[in-house]
Amino acid sequence: MSSITYFFATISPYTYLAGDRLEKVAAKHGLAIDYRPMDLMHVFSSTGGVPPKQRHESRQAWRLQELVRQAKKLDMAFNLRPAHWPTNMAPSSYAFIAAKNHGDGDLGALAHGFTKACWAEEKDISQPDVIAECLKGAGFDASLADKDMMGSADEYAKNGEEAIARGVFGAPFYITEDDQRFWGQDRVEDLDLYLSGKL
Repeated sequence: MSSITYFFATISPYTYLAGDRLEKVAAKHGLAIDYRPMDLMHVFSSTGGVPPKQRHESRQAWRLQELVRQAKKLDMAFNLRPAHWPTNMAPSSYAFIAAKNHGDGDLGALAHGFTKACWAEEKDISQPDVIAECLKGAGFDASLADKDMMGSADEYAKNGEEAIARGVFGAPFYITEDDQRFWGQDRVEDLDLYLSGKL
């Protein structure tokens, strides 16, 4: 089955705001989704980007306004200054990779569950109990969080390098099989239009 490669970060607010729209677009077009959690800070540092707190104050101010506007537009619960951000995204990413490789739950729900926990529920997604809760909420066995951690860490690192090699510089980032690239939760509609032959 043809697929969309989806590079995302479990602590990205824009990944959270994407919700389940990618899953709906993929289903509409009969496509699978190849989920690739990545280390967003590594991608930033390798592609000329900087973490939000290191950006010029005008960029930081715009980002805060834009996040609130987009959350309202999408009617999504959103905490502009979550208690546990930034936090270590590696544990949740490892758990996601283990779920992808060894589980049978809903990967889309898991990706959204992690970001929702951070940006709407004031939870620290680096903590084992939160990771277990997100796994169970998406239909996975909570024990997957500890399965093949070395293998998951290796895949996580490879995801970041592949992302950089394929032109990824932020999250969420969607790539079609013919290498059309779409960056941002506000480009899911464009992805749909492209797959429909309208762009």
